[in-house]
Amino acid sequence: MPVLSEVIAALDALWPPERAEQWDAVGTVCGDPGAPVRRVLFAVDPVQEVADEAVELGADLLITHHPLYLRGTTTVAASTFKGKVVHGLIKHDIALHVAHTNADRADPGVSDALAGALDLHVTGPLVPDPDDPAGRRGLGRICAVEPPETLADFARRAAARLPATAQGIRVAGDPGAMIRTVAVCGGSGDSLFDAVRAAGVDAYVTADLRHHPASEAQQHSPLALVDAAHWATEWPWTEQAAAQLDEISDRHGWGLRTHVSRTVTDPWTAHAASSSTTN
Repeated sequence: MPVLSEVIAALDALWPPERAEQWDAVGTVCGDPGAPVRRVLFAVDPVQEVADEAVELGADLLITHHPLYLRGTTTVAASTFKGKVVHGLIKHDIALHVAHTNADRADPGVSDALAGALDLHVTGPLVPDPDDPAGRRGLGRICAVEPPETLADFARRAAARLPATAQGIRVAGDPGAMIRTVAVCGGSGDSLFDAVRAAGVDAYVTADLRHHPASEAQQHSPLALVDAAHWATEWPWTEQAAAQLDEISDRHGWGLRTHVSRTVTDPWTAHAASSSTTN
């Protein structure tokens, strides 16, 4: 069986840490490089529920998309919730590794997994990496809807294929508009509106759309917006990533057991539909 340093080297080949955004915090948070790795758990968020799941599973390595410490810290005291996660993982000999914006930009990356979950045909990146001569890496993806369908039907497709959350799917646009091409971006995507408009797509699927950017986007063009929960747009990556590590394990004869957490860690837990309108 491999040791942690060997598995991390394979993960860094999939998602090179140098391709992460400068503000990001990716890589190994805790873990002994020489410790054996038999069982791996993939998840979106390194929260207590997921750490507990890793312990119950008997995992040796937890791989998450979101960083535990994005902005740094001066303490890992167990009196803080993040420190408690670290203490629990170390106590049970579980390493924690993060692949965030380096996984967003990868080929395949987070948005490829989102497109796959929606059964879309990827035609290229939304924001290509200038240092990728093949033109496959980058943020977001541009996709074809085959066959084309109305926005209402496309929204129902998203609601049926993405993991269920309290938010569900929010839609802006004419329900009867035909959707032939879409841009997708797993996670928060309203910073990419300029690229989406330049791509000339019919709809944009992402998460965390704020009022003003969404309102302005609607004024610029008839672009339809499909806004899902942040966690739901990134969870498909965990299955894709687990399959990638399975392939590496098979190639090297490691015999790793990979698992994907199905714990819903989206922070929103309930949704109440509006029952009246404002006069």
